[in-house]
Amino acid sequence: MSRNQRWFYFILMLALISERVGYMTNSSIAFLFPGQGSQAVGMGGALAASHAAAKQVFEEINDALGENLFAIMQDGPDDAIRMTRNAQPALFATSMAAVRVLEAELGAPLSSRGGMTAGHSLGEYAALAASGSLSISDAARLLRQRGDSMQSAVPVGKGAMAAILGGDEDQINTILADAKSSGLVQIANDNAPGQIVISGVAGAVDAAIEIAKAAGLRRAIKLPVSAPFHCDLMAPAADVMAKLLADTNLSDALMPVYCNVSAAAETRADHLRANLVTQVTARVRWRESLMAMSAAGATKFIELGTGKVLSGLVKRSIESDAVVNMDGPDDLDSVLAEM
Repeated sequence: MSRNQRWFYFILMLALISERVGYMTNSSIAFLFPGQGSQAVGMGGALAASHAAAKQVFEEINDALGENLFAIMQDGPDDAIRMTRNAQPALFATSMAAVRVLEAELGAPLSSRGGMTAGHSLGEYAALAASGSLSISDAARLLRQRGDSMQSAVPVGKGAMAAILGGDEDQINTILADAKSSGLVQIANDNAPGQIVISGVAGAVDAAIEIAKAAGLRRAIKLPVSAPFHCDLMAPAADVMAKLLADTNLSDALMPVYCNVSAAAETRADHLRANLVTQVTARVRWRESLMAMSAAGATKFIELGTGKVLSGLVKRSIESDAVVNMDGPDDLDSVLAEM
């Protein structure tokens, strides 16, 4: 029996034991998983050095990709870790390392302790893996191919993204309507009140930035990204992912996943698969997802992975009793205290 199979049966056994001995899912806890932009050289290193469960995740992902991604994560250079094909599986790896460390400390799968989960863009793959829907190895391979297909969908320099701060959705839509004479441009991420990211043809994004500034919005900033993610220009990448996901085994999730494209809870494997395809070209409805989780009873939000970006978005978007993150071993006690 392979290591992956042993781990699968271990988690399955824990889930069955949890039901028998009465572990209660805490519907007030939501687990969050970050997306691209949080990557940095050294990510995951402290967790791997301090916890065998984390080290095993990085080894499993190295095996799945057929290369030493963890070495790139630790040693860089910066340009290598920023490459989409590396950043996506690397961020996923660090999130899942945090998940496995928590599970080892709890002696139970994460799904037995949390009421719901969500991931921002590529973070949705970690949400599915944490909920038992997708294996770590399959997710890592999918994210490597997702990164490659997204990068190749649009020639470098032809697309762009920008953050527009201080405007609501209606204001941004008015700006985009004016900018579309220069090409396709759409809302890519609705992250928090007053924080919206747009994506599209470079000229149209530039035009939107100037219109936003003229309208008196607080800031409009072009982002240092390699491709225009989450817009219709990514259609070739969505086609690639549709084929790959059709051949990938997904199970029903053991806890509800609030998906980017619907901002609603999903557990059925067929719905989760379809949403992963749609999200390549669709907006990330993160603000709405946080509001939906709050309405469903979430009061504690635990971010698992590199950085604190999502923790900040929670604080800007909704009321909560606790917002904590687990980036390294020093964060473990504060996270366990909320569980």
